[in-house]
Formats: sequence, C-alpha cells, structure tokens
Amino acid sequence: MTKTALAPKRRRPWSHRTPLRQDLAIAIPLLLAGTAWLAKDWVLDFGLEVWAAQGNQADIDAAGLAFMGRLRVLLVTVLVLAVLAGLFRAPWTVTAHLMVALLAAVVLGHVQQEWDHDHAPPAGCVRYGPNC
Repeated sequence: MTKTALAPKRRRPWSHRTPLRQDLAIAIPLLLAGTAWLAKDWVLDFGLEVWAAQGNQADIDAAGLAFMGRLRVLLVTVLVLAVLAGLFRAPWTVTAHLMVALLAAVVLGHVQQEWDHDHAPPAGCVRYGPNC
C-alpha cells in the first residue's frame, strides 16, 4: 500500500480568524504608535514650525497646510491598514486602526475649521470684490 501525499492546505487571509494573542500583539502597539505619531506631529512638527516662524504669517500658513496634508496621509494610511486587517480577520487590529482614524479625522476637522475661520473674508465682502 502506498501513501499518497495530501495536497498542501492553502491559507488565505480570510479563511481563518487571526488568533487573539497575535491580534492583540499587533493592535496595541499600532494603536499606541498611531496616537504617538499624531501627537508628535502636532506638538513637535507643527508647533515648532509655528514657533520658528516668529510671527511671519506666510510661514505659519505654510506650516498649517503642511500639517493638514500630513494628517490626510495618516488618515488614508490608517484606513488602508484597517481594510487589510479586516482581510486577515483581526477584529482588534481593525478596531485599533479605526480608533486612530477617528482621532485623526477629529483633529483634521478641527484644524480645517480653524483654518477656515482664520482665513474667512471680512463680513459684507463680495466675492472677487476689489477690497476682499
């Protein structure tokens, strides 16, 4: 009697749920890293650029726009990673990424609202008017 070799099992990411230990081992550091990156970018990168501008409004505006761009990149990156974690059926990693995405979206909304408020035309100004 001869034994036939069994065909190797194919492992697709969505075929089995990621074990809880591996899921938490990835989710917790990624949650901390995303939050720390957001805080570091806000305090050190944006804050120090504004401080270095020494009141020059053009440099402050450039720092604000650069910060909003970095926030958008972080938001898109975290959402793509959440989709990938969803493919691997890692619910805690998806939750951690969505929490960081929510935090980044709130900060981005706040920064954009401040930008719109600071750069709004004066009241009674007609768009494309000579004094606006």
